[in-house]
Amino acid sequence: MFNAVDVIRTKRDGGVLSDAAIDWVVDAYTRGAVADEQMSALAMAILLRGMTPGEIARWTAAMIASGERLDLSGVSRPTADKHSTGGVGDKITLPLTPLVAACGAAVPQLSGRGLGHTGGTLDKLEAIPGWRAALSNDEFIAQLQDVGAVICAAGEGLAPADRKLYALRDVTGTVEAIPLIASSIMSKKIAEGTGALVLDVKVGSGAFMKSAQDARELARTMVELGGAHGVRTVALLTEMSTPLGLAVGNAVEVAESVEVLAGGGPPDIVELTLTLAREMLAAAGLDADPAKALADGRAMDSWRAMIRAQGGDPDAPLPVARETETVRAERDGFVTAVDAYAIGVAAWRLGAGRARKEDPVSAAAGVMLHKKPGDPVQAGEALYELRTDEASRIAAARDAAGGAVVIGDAAPANRPLVLDRVA
Repeated sequence: MFNAVDVIRTKRDGGVLSDAAIDWVVDAYTRGAVADEQMSALAMAILLRGMTPGEIARWTAAMIASGERLDLSGVSRPTADKHSTGGVGDKITLPLTPLVAACGAAVPQLSGRGLGHTGGTLDKLEAIPGWRAALSNDEFIAQLQDVGAVICAAGEGLAPADRKLYALRDVTGTVEAIPLIASSIMSKKIAEGTGALVLDVKVGSGAFMKSAQDARELARTMVELGGAHGVRTVALLTEMSTPLGLAVGNAVEVAESVEVLAGGGPPDIVELTLTLAREMLAAAGLDADPAKALADGRAMDSWRAMIRAQGGDPDAPLPVARETETVRAERDGFVTAVDAYAIGVAAWRLGAGRARKEDPVSAAAGVMLHKKPGDPVQAGEALYELRTDEASRIAAARDAAGGAVVIGDAAPANRPLVLDRVA
């Protein structure tokens, strides 16, 4: 028989937890038999001491076993999903999901909400009048079969251990523990039943992983976990020191995603969407050209069908902020950097993000960039625009974004969007 204190001590002292100890502590915590303060101590011990690959694999399996596992074997198309570790302006899921569905795959995209400086896919889509995030398992599978694309919240029955532990990590300074990040992401993705998974692991100031070394370790850990559970998994390390696209917020990111689906949009969004689509289609065993599906309107048709299936009106006007303030360049030159973290915090201060899980978010709030690294700029030109429904929020957002856009005498060297691939 195990007890929580012994399990904590083992990890605190650098020991390896047995399979039985891991199974017991995850199950007992989910049931409420292990207290939050005890799991907090164990999470901190894991952050400081790490876990072996065997421990991480078992921890992930125990989290999956804490709830139900969806069976997508009845879906007639091959399934492929994508997960991003979160960034600023990262609306890629929105155009990517219908695009991959338009190419013949089924995309079971379980998504989350924003916290702090990173945006949440569900918050973005809820800017669309009528759209709903909560689907029953039956609705989820039926839409996957009929439309081929679903973006929704994970059901209550999927990896409940993760839901409990995720909330705890957020308030105990243990969010950065790679074993806990990897097992959190992969337990949900494996439980959702997808056959193939592409991971977009962000690196840079606007990402949770600031260094390529940490991002590579996380990517390798998740790829191994996927393989061990029979899910074909590949990871890309992608740049997140600069926001993706020009829009950061909720409604503004939906509008930018629709531009991409209409054949336009910012080049970085189009490039990353197509790169991830090709990886997903290859992992699902499909030979299709996503650029063609974007150009001929099939991806847009797929988007409209997906939005309608979840009660949304794809033609409804999106919310527009009541208050705006434009920040202008003080000198001539070239934009050498746009700090993703600072822009993300500014959008959060404007009301686009939340400090706590239960906080409401504003659909209309956000930041619109007018310049990206490499762009020439003249004194007095607009650099970015702050948008909010509450004028009282502008000062704090202006402070947060203060030094975000750096202007120098020469254009910076081009930094690639995709930094590495782990398979």
